[in-house]
Amino acid sequence: MSLNRVLPSAATAGRRCPCECGCVTRMPAYPTDMTDEQWAELEPALPVMLCDTELGGRPEKHWRRTMIDAVFYVTDNGIKWRALPADFPPWKTVYGLHARWKKDGVLADIADRLRGKIREAAGRNREPSAGVVDAQSVHESAEGVVPAATSGFDHHKKVNGRKRHLLVDTMGLLITVAVTAAGTQDRAGAALALKRARARGRRRLALIWADSAYYGDWRHWAARELAITIQVVEQPPGQRGFQVLPRRWVVERTHAWITRRRRCARDYERLPAHHEAFVYWAAILQMTRRLAKPPQDNPGPDQGLGTGSIRIFQSGHMVQRESASFTPRKVTGSIPVRLLRHIVTLRTWPPCNYSLGVGAC
Repeated sequence: MSLNRVLPSAATAGRRCPCECGCVTRMPAYPTDMTDEQWAELEPALPVMLCDTELGGRPEKHWRRTMIDAVFYVTDNGIKWRALPADFPPWKTVYGLHARWKKDGVLADIADRLRGKIREAAGRNREPSAGVVDAQSVHESAEGVVPAATSGFDHHKKVNGRKRHLLVDTMGLLITVAVTAAGTQDRAGAALALKRARARGRRRLALIWADSAYYGDWRHWAARELAITIQVVEQPPGQRGFQVLPRRWVVERTHAWITRRRRCARDYERLPAHHEAFVYWAAILQMTRRLAKPPQDNPGPDQGLGTGSIRIFQSGHMVQRESASFTPRKVTGSIPVRLLRHIVTLRTWPPCNYSLGVGAC
């Protein structure tokens, strides 16, 4: 697979896939197989094959759509590479694309292009000016594939494994990810993520929200070296039970999106870079599906509130619509998971009204 970063517009000619294994005519068989609409959104974000540029090169043997479907299958189902179903290309070929695209930064490029397209569709600038950072500790596999040199123990969460540091925009879309040992402080991981974001050209990024774990002198370092302001969102005094906190809920929702993919629910990778790659694949899968949805399936902040839907406001009040009437209720305790699944809209202060729940996934 060629890993040049040439955009599709620079291609000199297109060519048909020369594969004789039948991957071009393969019928969708799994939930992760892309629809034609999803492929139409993803294909323009992929790098062009060298054989279609002036540089020339060997044509790719297998159809890219089938190759990416295979990676999505591994990401979503969490299987071993050798257990890849026989109707996909050989597992070594698929793994090679996964490893080389991560090494060349192609996955981050694809995520950037998809994120920019989603932001433009929402009436925003392609480049985010604000974001949210948070860390999540992930248990390592019981098979012992994670080497001790890149693993650690999170004494606060009682997790033995690795920690992934996510930086997302105010819509919850992935900007960058850094994977470290679980014993790494959140501040150190956040500094690494911010430096990566700057290196990748996120020059408009000027404000980052975080939780209380990100207090410290590193905020002065971020302001001095990166011109980024770190604003800590604290819990209200005397808070009891569950309460959604402004800004911070955005990255928590992204953690949920990433963890839905079984390969990301636990760390199975020998290399931290490969765990980062699967986080990017999970984000690419989510953003591709979001772009391919019709507008009516992506409700805005004041849409999609059908019968039985729920709103949670900053004050802590929950409002449930029943037919045409609303019944306010105060949230006094924790909210069960089955109830959280029905949350569709969350209100913080303007202008950040973003969709939450099934419509946003």
